[in-house]
Amino acid sequence: MKKTYTTDSASNYETNFGYRRVSRREHTTLVSDVFQSVAYKYDLMNDLMSGGLHRLWKKILINYINPRSHVQFLDVAAGTGDITLKCLDYLQKERPKNSKGFNATLCDPNNSMLKIAREKAADRGYVKGIEYITAPAENIPIEDLSIDICVISFGLRNVTDRSTSLSEMHRVLKFGGHFLCLEFSPEIIPTLAPLYESYSKHILPWLGKIVTQDRESYQYLVESIRKFPKPDILAEEIKRAGFSNINYHTLSGGIVAIHSGWRI
Repeated sequence: MKKTYTTDSASNYETNFGYRRVSRREHTTLVSDVFQSVAYKYDLMNDLMSGGLHRLWKKILINYINPRSHVQFLDVAAGTGDITLKCLDYLQKERPKNSKGFNATLCDPNNSMLKIAREKAADRGYVKGIEYITAPAENIPIEDLSIDICVISFGLRNVTDRSTSLSEMHRVLKFGGHFLCLEFSPEIIPTLAPLYESYSKHILPWLGKIVTQDRESYQYLVESIRKFPKPDILAEEIKRAGFSNINYHTLSGGIVAIHSGWRI
């Protein structure tokens, strides 16, 4: 029987909230407050912050996912549902005759984000075959060995307990199941690093203030990238969670990385 994770049981331990050290219980609350604050401007801010590059990164991730019919798909830290919706769009466009049976579960601890995901899905006519679960990545209420593909996109750096979250995603995957993670990376190529540092330090928090009236939340998001493990270290963490055949590819000069692993 799987052990249920609670922040209470881990409240005496500390973790990073940006550059600050906080208890794990406080981290969960602070991250929730961040996404509650920015939820309704989240998609707009993704475009502004990345100059639209996040659309390219997600398109590449969809190619890694290779959406197909008759699979159980889990989108962890699903946010406003971008990845699931892009998978459904891909199936409708590329494989319209074989798009049946793509069952998606969107899991996120923030109700406001999931509410937007529901609205976006309904607006595009995607009603059947999608389930929404309000839960953290550390405690996914899904049976063992029940998922074919598990994805977490720009969410892993915000979880309170990364090792527990990775173990949970391993637990729910079937044997032969595929895990994919798209995340920002702190390891930028030297020629790009000074410009990226200046942009993220000054421009991104300013954009947060102008667009969402919330500079602090976007200051945290910048800091969370700086404190996130480098791709090779994250690959080791994924291995310790039980995954096999792990590899990763960096994109846009190291700004983001896609990690891939399998449950074998």
